Amino acid sequence: MAGLKFNVAMTDSQIFPVTVEREILAKAGADVSEAACRSEGEVLRLAQDADGILNVQAKIPRGVIEKLTKCKVIARYGIGYDTVDLAAATERGICVCNVPAFCVDEVADTTLSLILATTRKLIFAVDMVRGQNWARQPLRPIHRLRGQTLGLIAFGMIGRAVCERAKTFGLNVIAYDPYVDKSLAQRYGVELVSLDDLLRRSDVVSIHTPLSQETRHLIGEAELRKMKKTAHLINTARGPVVDGKALHKAVSEGWIAGAGLDVMEKEPPDWDDPLLKLPSVVVVPHYAGYTEESYHEVRVRAADQVAQVLRGEFPKHLVNPEVREKLKGRLK
Repeated sequence: MAGLKFNVAMTDSQIFPVTVEREILAKAGADVSEAACRSEGEVLRLAQDADGILNVQAKIPRGVIEKLTKCKVIARYGIGYDTVDLAAATERGICVCNVPAFCVDEVADTTLSLILATTRKLIFAVDMVRGQNWARQPLRPIHRLRGQTLGLIAFGMIGRAVCERAKTFGLNVIAYDPYVDKSLAQRYGVELVSLDDLLRRSDVVSIHTPLSQETRHLIGEAELRKMKKTAHLINTARGPVVDGKALHKAVSEGWIAGAGLDVMEKEPPDWDDPLLKLPSVVVVPHYAGYTEESYHEVRVRAADQVAQVLRGEFPKHLVNPEVREKLKGRLK
């Protein structure tokens, strides 16, 4: 387009149309190119000469980042930024930003939905009625939720939103998060504990940590064996935080009572994955963050930050602050 001096690449056009982004970025002098990238080669073809990148799912590894000729910023639609090689971006002087307030209410609501669905055996009960079985006996035992202990793995914005909702159901809440100050947890009436303590004490364990080398397979066979036989595991964070094979073993052999999953290690999953066949495991298609409102907001906030960098400013939510030193005098 005439008069536009920058180009921004959107790597996942199959997920979002770029109407909102194009309008915002045009005011910063940028046009938007888009593609549904499914490989590193496709990302590179789209973004090699781009000034900025908008990214949802496509991987942007070191091999791609090192070949970007003009890129100043990569904006992730969402909280996590595991699709981007952060170290490589920092070395190249590329700002990486996220949208940390994205879908907090949506994921918290879905987490509570999964807690209720698993502990009340809701899906199993619905399937019974559809099979013309009107009986309570197959659903036993179900225990009262009030007074049980919910253990939150990570106590960030979503964990805190889940905590607020859980307390209205009469749940006691404990949390494991080595990066959270004790005073913050105290304001929410939450006890900070070790991961081992949380696993042993909780009736429901709910995961809200980002995916990193530190958290990949954080919950494996050893951790699942520490949980109560009556406990449920909820994951609305990232699939690879949980070892899927270990979880299948834990549920099928009765180490734990069941699980509620919005995410899986492989997405879409293999349809013959045995986890999908367990009646005490509820799986939904990574939709926890979705509402029309949340998707509009994340698009606006990601595009706004790309526009900030193109105007010579640091983005509002910079996740690699080390890059500030490299860009000193170039961005303000």
